Amino acid sequence: MRGEAAVTIGRGQILITEDDMARLRQLVRQGKMAPRYDQSHLEELDRELDRAEIIGAAKLPPDVVTMHSRVRVRDLDRGTTAVYTLAFPVDADIEKKRISVLAPIGTALIGYRAGDRIEWLTPGGTKRLQIEEVLSQPEAGETSDSAVAQHRIESESLVASLLGARARPR
Repeated sequence: MRGEAAVTIGRGQILITEDDMARLRQLVRQGKMAPRYDQSHLEELDRELDRAEIIGAAKLPPDVVTMHSRVRVRDLDRGTTAVYTLAFPVDADIEKKRISVLAPIGTALIGYRAGDRIEWLTPGGTKRLQIEEVLSQPEAGETSDSAVAQHRIESESLVASLLGARARPR
């Protein structure tokens, strides 16, 4: 079941900013060299990135899920809603509702828009989700200068942790 692409109900094209694409491609490249990341999750993210339309941050609609976006999603089967922030793996913290882009649901959300319905295979079975609202998105200018600085620090932290994992003696 793993490794199958998402089935999208609604818009089929996903949008990724140039900066997010560069960071996510780096995550995939570095992750493939670091055995601590689940390779199948990296492959799923890589497939999503392959089909993405790359767009400048200034042209990105404010309802697109990007890295560090805060989104409200509805589980269409359970009728429940949850709010998550999409994060890099090093910053993921389920107690703080920061979901990793490498988690099946994280990979499912990246690049989709408010109103999109998606189906995605997870370890617990197929999830049917609807993105109800993008509550905040760094590219939409809805963040403070300190949040932008934090975004940069988190990105640098990700790269450092991946390089550190790769630089271990053999």
